[in-house]
Amino acid sequence: MAASLLAREVSDLCLGKPALRSLSVSATVGDALTTLKRSRDNYISFWNCNHGHFSEVDKVDAVAAFDDCRCVGKVCVADIIGFLCKEENLSNPGIALQAPVSVLIPKTGDFVRHLESNASLVEAMDFILEGVQNIVIPMEIGGKNSRKKLLQNNLSKSTFHNGRQYCWLTQEDMVRYLVNSISLFSSAAVNPINSLDIINVQDIPAVHYDDPASSAFPLLAKCLEMQTSVAVIDGDGKLMGEISPYTLNSCDEDVAAAIATLSAGELMAYIDFGRPPEDLIQLVKERLQERKLVKALELMEDDSGNSSVSSSCSSSSDDEFGVGRSIVKSVGYSARSVKRSEAIVCHPWSSLVAVMIQALAHRINYVWVVEEDRTLFGIVTFAGMMKIFRETIEDHDLGKALKKSPT
Repeated sequence: MAASLLAREVSDLCLGKPALRSLSVSATVGDALTTLKRSRDNYISFWNCNHGHFSEVDKVDAVAAFDDCRCVGKVCVADIIGFLCKEENLSNPGIALQAPVSVLIPKTGDFVRHLESNASLVEAMDFILEGVQNIVIPMEIGGKNSRKKLLQNNLSKSTFHNGRQYCWLTQEDMVRYLVNSISLFSSAAVNPINSLDIINVQDIPAVHYDDPASSAFPLLAKCLEMQTSVAVIDGDGKLMGEISPYTLNSCDEDVAAAIATLSAGELMAYIDFGRPPEDLIQLVKERLQERKLVKALELMEDDSGNSSVSSSCSSSSDDEFGVGRSIVKSVGYSARSVKRSEAIVCHPWSSLVAVMIQALAHRINYVWVVEEDRTLFGIVTFAGMMKIFRETIEDHDLGKALKKSPT
């Protein structure tokens, strides 16, 4: 078992992946927003080196200068929306967008790690279990001279670092591979998740339906790092829906005004199906006027003038993570026809493999765990699932070692 996994190089899981687009240390929050809007990428990588336009003479020197270039974080629209939600930024969004993009990168934690393309899948799993959330892998594009020539011709495209292109190795990539190899783990995969000690029942990110939506954002900042969402519950603890960074990634930046003025329940209605109800749009504007947030109101009016729908969120079924999720959804339904604040759920007695397939089908890194009456019980993440597979590999290796040891 372990031999086949140890032989699997992470580069095999990255075949066909697009190269990372990047921002340099000199970029602003506004630059990040513009880049994300113009691309189909949900995230843009942030590197500790400059990417810019170079003269023909400078390009050769630039190749050498990028040798120590490393990815130190990633930025998405939800990061920017959370930044704009702060009171000081909401009072003047234009100035806030001129801040350096580094303000969006967590100052603590080890959330990005580089790994060589010939590293094993088990090494990548160990990174995730150590708390790393994002793994960067170099892409193979021919020999050294080919890479150097390609780099010199493409520096302005900001996809080259250290003379190479890179891609993300995601937790989804690893779990998908494990599901495809599920026969190696059948004894563990069929067990209910409540027997595997992988349900997180403490520190669950959750707010009440009537709480201000802004109260979710300290939690959402953590969820962005951990690749989960904030649960929205009623007074009895029943799961009503979620506020998801994946959904916010497909929203315009003026949704920050809605977060600052609406309740959590109202926000779910605001972003459902990508079209905010007119009465909620008007309510947001009235509350902005009451708080004298003139610049934020102007931001909404500007977007209203540029679009037939004010402050909208995309509802395209082609979004990588923007699938809908305010009524709870269980196994057996299409992700493409549901509300955007709907929560994907399983039960404590669901099998591990069923929960894995459910998460992969909806392209999320977690599944909420609820009781039969929809009371929120906990959350299961890809990292927790990988822990079981890693322990199974270790137990298998220990068993083989004991059989080989002399009596």
